[in-house]
Amino acid sequence: MTTPFYTGGCQCGAVRFHVEGALGDASVCHCRMCQKAAGNFYLPLVSVRGAKLTWTRGAPKRFRSSNHGYRGFCADCGTPLTYEAPDGVALTIATFDDPAEIAPRIQWGIEAKLPYVDTIAALPGEDTMADAEAASFLADLVSYQHPDHDTDKWPPEEQR
Repeated sequence: MTTPFYTGGCQCGAVRFHVEGALGDASVCHCRMCQKAAGNFYLPLVSVRGAKLTWTRGAPKRFRSSNHGYRGFCADCGTPLTYEAPDGVALTIATFDDPAEIAPRIQWGIEAKLPYVDTIAALPGEDTMADAEAASFLADLVSYQHPDHDTDKWPPEEQR
């Protein structure tokens, strides 16, 4: 039997993590503090309190968001990484290299849920490349975002 492990990190690659062991509950939090920390409608998180979390490159800068918690983020690119509370640490789901396998099972803070969040899935959807202007803009785009896997060195020399 093998122990599950997960990797992930921030957008620029300055901060990377490794989680060894089973993940805890995955959730979406709608509270106003999480909205502001994510700069988004809500914040998807997964508890790692029953697993071993190791920062393998850099470490998050921390902001004390309340008397009970801290928010960890990359000081270089601003990617939200953690919510730290007395009962443990939760990582932001989208920072995992394979976030599709971590599905939220509950919503918290629904008293602050923005009124249009539940209608977003019903909005029309288009592939990015279906828009001619977007396709033209993206034709020569070079991403400097860290790839979804560990690297020995980052950033590559040509990006510095």
